[in-house]
Parts: sequence; structure tokens; C-alpha cells
Amino acid sequence: MAVAVADFVRSKRAAHSKAPSFKNFSASSDAASHTKRSNTARNTRHELILRKALTARGARYRLHARGVLGKPDIVFVGAAIAVFCDGDFWHGRNWTIRKRKLATGANSAYWVAKIQSNVLRDRRTTAALRKQGWEVVRVWETEIQANADAVAAHLMKRVRLRTRVERPIPKVANRGL
Repeated sequence: MAVAVADFVRSKRAAHSKAPSFKNFSASSDAASHTKRSNTARNTRHELILRKALTARGARYRLHARGVLGKPDIVFVGAAIAVFCDGDFWHGRNWTIRKRKLATGANSAYWVAKIQSNVLRDRRTTAALRKQGWEVVRVWETEIQANADAVAAHLMKRVRLRTRVERPIPKVANRGL
């Protein structure tokens, strides 16, 4: 079904996210539905790999801190560092190439709009956190899978540098921390 991006209608629940709705679409296959349904927002494979590498280095951190905008995957509260482990597909890595591929697939209008809205949301979240005094680190899943130890070493270096500097720590809502 060909639907222009402007034709998307957002549900009341998702109105704030600006993500397109599935309302005018049907699943391209049962297998595709099963695959997409099994994707999780928390404790993804690459997130678990990075957490294991950080723990091996003695890192102390919080997970999915609800009091921090965007619910970062990993939060170093004392250093005010928010880490997002971004999936290549969902967060638009190599977007120009991926966009061309998505445009030829099933429900292409939805998927192009969905990933674009994710990318824009990520940019807004990063900007807002930085404005609050957080350092934001976004790591691609393929970077973690290729060398989690190097990513962990980089994060630990950032934590050490940020904890040595005297600066106000951003407020964190007292929910979940």
C-alpha cells in the first residue's frame, strides 16, 4: 500500500513521539511480524556485551535511568555521562544507504518515516541532555560487537576525566535511581 509520509496519522498515545502509525499498514509476512515483535528496547545483545566489558573494568553505573531524559542505557551519575547503545537499523546508521534499501521494501513509507523520526528524536534528546550538563555518548551496535573492550576503555577514560573536573552535576529525578 503506497502512502505518502504526510498521510500518516498518529495515535493519541504516540502523538508526542511523532512516530508514524501502523494504522494504514499490514504486516508484509508472519515471519516479519514475529521478528519485529521480538526486538526489545532494553538489554539488547550489544548492550549486554558492553555492560560485561564495563563490569570487567570495575565500572559502576546505573541502567535505564528513568530520571534522565531519554532513559539512557547506561548512566555514570557522578560523571554525568549518559550512554546510548544504538542499534544500526533502528537509529539510522549509514542512513543514506539504508534509506535507499528501505525505499524498495514492504511498507517503505512507514519504515523510512519511522527511522527518520528516530534519528531526529535522538538528536533532540542529545541536545537537551547536553544543555542540562550531561555528556552524551552514542555507540553503534557494530562498534560494540567489533571491539567492546575498546568502547569500554573509552567510556572509562571519559568517566575519569569528568569526575576530576569540578562542575555541577545535573539534576536527576528521584525515580528509579
